[in-house]
Amino acid sequence: MKIIENPSLLHKKLAEYELTQIFDDNKQRPFTLQAYMEGEIILREGEEMKQLLYLVEGRLKATSSVETGKSLLLRFNHPLALIGDLELVRHIPVQSQITAVTACLFIALPFDYIYKHEMTNPAFLQELLQHLSYKLQTLTTASRVNLLSSVENRLASYLLSISTPGNEFGTELQTGNIGEMADLLGTTHRHLNRILHDLTEKGVIDKSRRNIRIIDYEKLEEMSQGIRYE
Repeated sequence: MKIIENPSLLHKKLAEYELTQIFDDNKQRPFTLQAYMEGEIILREGEEMKQLLYLVEGRLKATSSVETGKSLLLRFNHPLALIGDLELVRHIPVQSQITAVTACLFIALPFDYIYKHEMTNPAFLQELLQHLSYKLQTLTTASRVNLLSSVENRLASYLLSISTPGNEFGTELQTGNIGEMADLLGTTHRHLNRILHDLTEKGVIDKSRRNIRIIDYEKLEEMSQGIRYE
């Protein structure tokens, strides 16, 4: 993690995501800009959470560990995502591992400051409620997907959640990470490779030595049953 000392960028991001409507300019607040590299772990389960994080650039993923030592995918987040809302309200340790899928930039605000100065701010509390209700919705969806959907359905949802039509993507889907992806989807490396091979044979995806590219978005959409990890 790197602290970015750039007041003009901070003000720009606050305005860009309309955070100035929540935090008026009449009061100085201890905001900091924090940058994380692609693949960097931002938070680990069980850690003490000390600040609220607003994602203003990049994409991250939230995973939850299970007794086997593996992790299940909960969701992907993009701006404007809020990290630490549950921990702030419940006074509990970090509940999910948060990892930067791409380079990420956050606006951070310490919990201590929030408890003293923002818990009577109606705009802040309303925004907090919105993010908490969204998180409940995505956790419900993730639970339904992980428990009831086939591996094919989960893979289709995963691919569509991290992609944009017409774009290739590599880091998250490099073949060296197939084992990790299998863990996140609750399956085995071998079974996932069989499914990827089958989708390649059917012309739904193109799998090279390093990357996976979606060819038939309509077929993948049909397989995903409209569900996303986000």
